[in-house]
Amino acid sequence: MPKIKTNSGSKKRFTLTGTGKIKRKHAYHSHILTKKTKKQKKNLVHVGLVHKANQDSVKSLLAMK
Repeated sequence: MPKIKTNSGSKKRFTLTGTGKIKRKHAYHSHILTKKTKKQKKNLVHVGLVHKANQDSVKSLLAMK
């Protein structure tokens, strides 16, 4: 049985916490920031967690069990 490769895009986008949860960054914070309010840009800085419904699919991309 061959080893499962990790998805390279996922490897760059997600990180694991100590408790096994998956951290993610918010979208819409890379460009076209002039039309966004300060409050909106400030809230996009914070790190979020992957929702429980999507954790299995993200873990499969990261080649975890």
